[in-house]
Amino acid sequence: MKRVYLSLGTNAGDREALLARALERLAAAGLRLLRVSSVYETEPLDRRDQPWFLNLVVEAETDLFPRMLLMRLQRIEFELGRRRLTPKGPRTMDIDILLYGDAVIRLPELTVPHPRMTERRFVLEPLAELVPELRYPLDGRPIRELLEATRGQKLRRCDLRLPVPL
Repeated sequence: MKRVYLSLGTNAGDREALLARALERLAAAGLRLLRVSSVYETEPLDRRDQPWFLNLVVEAETDLFPRMLLMRLQRIEFELGRRRLTPKGPRTMDIDILLYGDAVIRLPELTVPHPRMTERRFVLEPLAELVPELRYPLDGRPIRELLEATRGQKLRRCDLRLPVPL
């Protein structure tokens, strides 16, 4: 089994319900959910003319190979209404593979570690909540250290308690 970290985000529709449904589907898609971070509300980075996101990070175990995991995550996004119409635009669900064990993967359809994770506080804050001392595979720095460089990005922890199918 590989330990994986996934980032979930939504800014369209019933955001809280979509996160809950995504967690249910992850548990049914060949992943064993271990822990889920708090939910954070975050300002859009690339296109600011859209609603704020709800984001969280999931720690899970899987025996799925990276491509199969990606395909299952994309199917979950689609089932939850994701349509890739506007680049960086609003979305019902976005699920990214942040880390897949300590593997470095470079495929046309998948790059792990996620190529922009070190620039995004909405990824690093919930990841640091779960595993602050986890080391980033490309340079060995702990997640808590990477988080320091993103302090200017707006984010707030929400008081939501999602049902987690552990």
